[in-house]
Amino acid sequence: MQLEKIQQEIRNQNLDGWLFFDHHLRDPLAYRVLGLTPPAAPTRRWYYLIPATGEPRGLEHRIERGMTGNLPGEKIPYSSWTEQTAALARILHGMKRVAMQYSPMCAIPYVSMVDGGTVELVRSTGVEVVSSAELIQAFEARWTPEALESHLEAGRRVDKVRAEAFALIHERTRNGAPLSEVEVKDLVRRNFAAAGLITDHGPIVGCNANASNPHYEPTAELSAPIKPGDWVLLDMWAKLDQPGAVYYDITWTAWCGDTPPDRIRNVFTVVTGARDAAIQRVMDASASGYPLRGFEVDDACRAVIQKAGFGEFFTHRTGHSIGETVHGNGANMDNLESHDERTVSPWTCFSIEPGIYLPEFGVRSEVNMFVGDKEARVTGQIQREMALL
Repeated sequence: MQLEKIQQEIRNQNLDGWLFFDHHLRDPLAYRVLGLTPPAAPTRRWYYLIPATGEPRGLEHRIERGMTGNLPGEKIPYSSWTEQTAALARILHGMKRVAMQYSPMCAIPYVSMVDGGTVELVRSTGVEVVSSAELIQAFEARWTPEALESHLEAGRRVDKVRAEAFALIHERTRNGAPLSEVEVKDLVRRNFAAAGLITDHGPIVGCNANASNPHYEPTAELSAPIKPGDWVLLDMWAKLDQPGAVYYDITWTAWCGDTPPDRIRNVFTVVTGARDAAIQRVMDASASGYPLRGFEVDDACRAVIQKAGFGEFFTHRTGHSIGETVHGNGANMDNLESHDERTVSPWTCFSIEPGIYLPEFGVRSEVNMFVGDKEARVTGQIQREMALL
């Protein structure tokens, strides 16, 4: 456990402590932050308080002693519910504001791990419970230089595989040979493996109306043909096959032919303009030192699409945190699905991926942005022009 770092972050947030709690492995965040591997799945509740200063202290059931492992500090035993309540008040003595894996109104479900009753129990001791969302971001979303390099290398390899997928579509559609969405998906997965990349699922290969489903994924049983005059969306994400590697996640689109319809050109221009507005918002904030929050990036992006008259067709957030999982636990660029007030912190990465999803086709353009200490940048290639295959 990084006790000194945790306590410094607690002080940075002007909190008195961070209270961890688990029962039946409900909170994986607690185990990762604490560096704790439980000896077994806990069937009784345990608590562990890290104060802003001083020694931590915990609470364990008598029949499950040792559930908090070798974490430092006194571990008070309890058996009855009355004993538990009294011991909880004891470890919280002197605390006014403590963080827990709680999100008011469940605004950020990624950190909303503690049940409402436990929050009520802690509050009954006279302590104010606040969200640990910013604290979690410090330990779950901030990258190391090694993680950044793994992302950049994954980007180089993924961009190459994307070009190979487009080359296949170009060859087949120009020659009149049959091609299906799932064939392109299978090519991407084979080329990922050959390039030393892994992914949890995907990619999305959506043709025409299928490109309007943001989470569409072809299968052997459900796959449309790709023909000349079709519109294709390719969303792919992967990371290096090594410990600590982080994801690279992009979406590109293409027209199978030389002359796409004006309506598709128009929507493509609106989507890429919204993407660029979000990129610029992040870059300006980083350069000026402004404490940008996730919802503000979504606002900048969404305003472009709304002004163009397509607001109702942009049905998801602008972007998500990226880490060792493709959807990480840092700030999301979101003022639609949630009002994400978390700061866009240095040494974090996230996607910018606006989309317009009409009944007959959908357009999304996705890049990844990394925020450094005083600058922000897109980490891979940016699709400036519609690909003509």
